[in-house]
Amino acid sequence: MSSAPSPASTVPATKPHAFAGVFTLLTPHLAELDRFLHGQLASFEPEIRAMADYCIDTSGKRIRPALVFLSGWRGPGIVEPDLVRVAAVVELVHLATLVHDDIMDEADVRRSRRTAAREYGPTAAVLLGDALFAHALHLATQFPTTEICAAVSDSTRKVCAGEIVQTLRRGSTNVTRADYQRIVDLKTAELFRVSCFLGARLAGFEAGYVDAASRFGRHLGIAYQIYDDLVDFFGDETRIGKTLGTDLASGKLTLPLLALLDRLPPGDRAGLTAEIKGERPAQLALRLRQMRELGVFALVADAVQAEIAAATAALQEWPTHSPTPLLLGLCDVLRTQVAGLRPRD
Repeated sequence: MSSAPSPASTVPATKPHAFAGVFTLLTPHLAELDRFLHGQLASFEPEIRAMADYCIDTSGKRIRPALVFLSGWRGPGIVEPDLVRVAAVVELVHLATLVHDDIMDEADVRRSRRTAAREYGPTAAVLLGDALFAHALHLATQFPTTEICAAVSDSTRKVCAGEIVQTLRRGSTNVTRADYQRIVDLKTAELFRVSCFLGARLAGFEAGYVDAASRFGRHLGIAYQIYDDLVDFFGDETRIGKTLGTDLASGKLTLPLLALLDRLPPGDRAGLTAEIKGERPAQLALRLRQMRELGVFALVADAVQAEIAAATAALQEWPTHSPTPLLLGLCDVLRTQVAGLRPRD
């Protein structure tokens, strides 16, 4: 591991909470990540290279690699090879989960184009996701100690466990808020957490800061997943670039649906229950109208804000460490995204 950088010496002289500013700072890092990822295509068998290339595109938000780079921030233009490699690891794990998610959700569009499942068929796509997982772990083994591989494999197992639990609960209304939180913690927050852990750890920050960055990542991940569940009902498909309305159609009980179930009168609740169970077609337009009328958006948005507040609190004792203002900038980004979804009366 590298020696610990000076906490305050590399704080960028840019507005800390500007979305464009944060990602402009990461331009060289993300460009190097893209070069590295595409350089990995040669490691895949010739028969599936085009399929892997289809998944390793540059149109995604790259949030998890950004968390690696920001948590391990050393200064503008300083691109550490170890951070690039570990950012590639977490991105490949994430891409694999997206391939599998789209199969289970029967989604047609991801990042404004056909999903891998639609392009190659679900059977080939599930194996493609497995291949991406395997290569991520292969890259993780190339660090000099087993710590990185152990952390990534542990997180990958948790992500898969979260997806399994959610899959087993599909079509059931026997899901509590605590169940939902547990699923989100595993399937999304864990990869955010480990991204921050790996970035801060490889940058050589002290154990206290590594732990704080990890906690920040976990809460940001929970907030982001709740936001993403809100997008599935209140987003604009042409702007978001993926199929929306899949949660209700696939019987996935997310927080917006849990909140709606709680607020509907018994007769309407029975109808929504039947839709979630797959006993009758989903009535997305009706459910969206009911969500608007019953204040579901505000309730779910408040849950996002609560997790953002917890993420911010995790770093409050480390204001002079160079990654802190940049990580907090991501909280402001998410607040802005939530506000952008708010329905107009």
